[in-house]
Amino acid sequence: MNILITGANGQLGNEMRVLSAENQQYTYFFTDVQELNICDEQAVRAFVSDHAIDLIVNCAAYTAVDKAEDNRELCDKLNHLASGYLAEAAEARGAALIQVSTDYVFDGTGHLPYTEEMKPCPNSVYGVTKLGGEEEVMKKCNRAMIIRTAWLYSIYGNNFVKTMIRLGRERESLGVVFDQIGTPTYARDLARAIFAAIRQGIVPGVYHFSNEGVCSWYDFTVAIHRLAGITTCKVSPLHTDEYPAKAPRPAYSVLDKTKIKKTFGIEIPHWEASLAECIGKLLEESEK
Repeated sequence: MNILITGANGQLGNEMRVLSAENQQYTYFFTDVQELNICDEQAVRAFVSDHAIDLIVNCAAYTAVDKAEDNRELCDKLNHLASGYLAEAAEARGAALIQVSTDYVFDGTGHLPYTEEMKPCPNSVYGVTKLGGEEEVMKKCNRAMIIRTAWLYSIYGNNFVKTMIRLGRERESLGVVFDQIGTPTYARDLARAIFAAIRQGIVPGVYHFSNEGVCSWYDFTVAIHRLAGITTCKVSPLHTDEYPAKAPRPAYSVLDKTKIKKTFGIEIPHWEASLAECIGKLLEESEK
């Protein structure tokens, strides 16, 4: 099977690259914008055809949530239109597509974990464009899986975990919002789930994936500092309105993972166990 992985230099793309070494029964094509501009419809179609792609894993996205409010056209092009190009190219080849999406397709005003059957209602440009991408993919590719995730972090790229470690070492105090509730997702765990779906066979539909458990950004930061051995920074809880942002954040974005666990028979680690694994790797890297 020939697998195309877009956004290969991002957090999830890099984790897919690492795990590909454990899944050598497939042939991989790792691309980022330098190798394949997914916003170029003709280039996408040609690449998928020329390389006889059987499966696309679309890890590429415009993820700067606040900047998206002022860059709607670019965000829409990457998150919405490009997803449609990939779906069309996959369908033309009879290939499957795994599209990575987000909890931001919901407005976060609920109080129960979001299931795949709940109606999306995004309230940010980022969320609207990601939902548009989902709709394009489901409409244009018969063998499509949507996997929504949330609060993604890894040892690669820029993310909340790395930022909190850096700030914890630089500052004596830090304020973090406590009234936004969700679940962190270790990108390697998401990559493992994607490989489980690939090995067992694509089952089309919408799925939710994050680590198990629930926390606020404040709780997450306290755990990050504890696991990273940071004891000199006092972390204080803030209300959302004390930390204004251009794009609204979901107050509650816990995802229900029952469907993906049952469909592919996977077990998902608790967020704190996975955070410990990631920070352990980060500390190893920093000591080299």
